[in-house]
Amino acid sequence: MIANLNQNPSNLHNVLCDYYKTPLSPSAVVNCGQSRNGSGFFRFGPDIICYGECATGVADSVKDAASFDAYPASKVTNSQISLPFDISCAIDNLRLEHYFDQLYGGEKRLVQSDLIRKIYYLVRAPLPVWLRRHLQRAYFRDWKKLGFPRWPVDTTVDALHRQFLRLAMEAQGVVEAPFIWFWPEGASSCLIVTHDVEMAAGRDFTPTLMDIDDSHGFKSSFQVVPEKRYEFTDQYVCEMRKRGFEFNIHDLNHDGRLFEEPEEFACRVAKINEYGAKYGARGFRSGAMYRKLDWFDALKFSYDMSVPNVAHLEPQRGGCCTVMPYFNGKILEIPLTTSQDYTVIHILNHRTIDLWKEQVRVIQGNNGLISILSHPDYLIDLRSRDMYNSLLAYLRSVVDRDAVWATLPCDLDRWWRARAAMKLVQEGSGWRIEGPESERARIAYAVLDGDGVTYRIESNPSSSG
Repeated sequence: MIANLNQNPSNLHNVLCDYYKTPLSPSAVVNCGQSRNGSGFFRFGPDIICYGECATGVADSVKDAASFDAYPASKVTNSQISLPFDISCAIDNLRLEHYFDQLYGGEKRLVQSDLIRKIYYLVRAPLPVWLRRHLQRAYFRDWKKLGFPRWPVDTTVDALHRQFLRLAMEAQGVVEAPFIWFWPEGASSCLIVTHDVEMAAGRDFTPTLMDIDDSHGFKSSFQVVPEKRYEFTDQYVCEMRKRGFEFNIHDLNHDGRLFEEPEEFACRVAKINEYGAKYGARGFRSGAMYRKLDWFDALKFSYDMSVPNVAHLEPQRGGCCTVMPYFNGKILEIPLTTSQDYTVIHILNHRTIDLWKEQVRVIQGNNGLISILSHPDYLIDLRSRDMYNSLLAYLRSVVDRDAVWATLPCDLDRWWRARAAMKLVQEGSGWRIEGPESERARIAYAVLDGDGVTYRIESNPSSSG
């Protein structure tokens, strides 16, 4: 029997407000207690895997999560939503990868050890490219066996929000719920193009890569390593910005050790912050996407781009399971939602852009962020460059056809912060958006549709009846 142990309507209202910016507020949301077995994996319906505490039970492994489905115990009665788990904690556990140790802790392989990683980075530079790629493919050899997060794009967090919104609408007896649309001017999705500059060859290829991006009508951001790997001049930064591109900081020296020890991290992050201030960089990305999200409050940047959506083919596995930006304290996390160019071309050895097309399709189906990461170092050879040109041509067609907002990460950051400060205000029988940049915002409606919800966007930028 499940007992109603505590009520927490404000936190659960924030789940809806933070994601949707909706005034919808269930008057009595009941949190139905916590699991006696601690945290683990469970399902919420047939397709959503959660991690956390749940009164109906949890599994130690993802493969056993199907035995513990919280959905049948989730009910709407007398305008109250009864849940056997705290949905806000479940969302945070996914976004912040708190499930990681339980998912991978018992299966840690030799090649994932800190010692092997240190040795690899020590000898990496003199290794021939063919040997380096062979070692990397060996590291990732079991990636197809990983069942969670879901490959090639995981939308668990977004599905959780939709399901909770549906329950809230049922509780309040409405078939439509207004909210502030995710993207400005009613854009269907968002696209950013980013580049990590790994070595001096990539630095020198930067002007050519800017030409390529410009030829397809895109501006992009370049993340640059500030120490040891190569030098760059103030003119390099100024020329980039003069052409309308963005300059960001990429780790400190890209040796894979940024997050190894708290004391070392504190020393390094102080230098990273100094470089960010020196160059006026708003964004940061760690080397090789290494990360400990609970440490990010030390970063003095407006946004970070170090978290993959699903990281089966990244040195550090896991993933945030969402295709939307989200706040981690004061910093905005802009997740990487597609596979890196190096992964597609050199690890998977693909010769087409089909994987990227599939990922874009899933992201667009969730009105999410399409974030692209490539490296000037790996686009110098003609085969890779041809694939990248094909990708940009495809993205150009998607942007033009589907009204996707193609922008820079810094502008996405500004928009998401402005949207967070907006609110919907009732005006007669309709609604009005108030807040910074509200003239760019659009009112949308979530509409009950069977067991889910669909979205529609109003064309009037300021109010809706």
